Amino acid sequence: MPKSQRLVRRTRPGGGRPTREQARLRHEELLDEALEQFLDKGFVMTTIEAIAVAVGMTKRTVYSRYADKKLLFAATVQRAIERWIVPIEALQVLDIDDLQGTLTAVAHIRMQNANSQAGLRLQRILNAESYRFPEIFSLAYDQGTVPTISFLADLLRRHAKAGSIRVEQAEIAATAFLSMVIGTPIRAIVWGDSVDDKVLDERVRICVGLFLDGVRTRPNAASGLPPAARRRAGRGNGVDRG
Repeated sequence: MPKSQRLVRRTRPGGGRPTREQARLRHEELLDEALEQFLDKGFVMTTIEAIAVAVGMTKRTVYSRYADKKLLFAATVQRAIERWIVPIEALQVLDIDDLQGTLTAVAHIRMQNANSQAGLRLQRILNAESYRFPEIFSLAYDQGTVPTISFLADLLRRHAKAGSIRVEQAEIAATAFLSMVIGTPIRAIVWGDSVDDKVLDERVRICVGLFLDGVRTRPNAASGLPPAARRRAGRGNGVDRG
């Protein structure tokens, strides 16, 4: 990405020892520039010297924080993950009594987040470098996806306990729901395909409906018995004679 299109540089401290806040901002600037260069050139071709020059630091300053390029890359990916994740507090605000409304809101916020600049940059670095650093996929999944799955699983358990749905393995159901609503569109967006917002909204609506159709409690499932057991019970009572 050309430098003219990059984020506007923060004001660099003048002479004297920087304040704690200035030091924090300079560190963030370092990690932001490192991500840009890792995305532009790849891990192998990126150098700490080039990153240091771009942010007006000496190599010694960078090495005082990160002993080698791998450690700097790991910190860069961690910052990208932190800028991408949806905080659990943001999900909790979406939790209303209406299951369909909550699922729709969660799907939209996950879609918007994945389609944001931070989300797309993270996906690009994961796609480009995960073969070299397979652990970065686990970092992103554990920090960004697992909390959402846990939130959705708890949501499904509560509604199952209330009797409106039937879900035997809430975590699996929550994972399947996320995959339904955001999996394919985000892969398309990452690879450069343009997806209209109306198309995404319609996908969310359809996927939420399909998911709910699959988990809603039905009258003949009220007993909680498997279908074969219900048929046997029905024959015993003279109900099912087919």
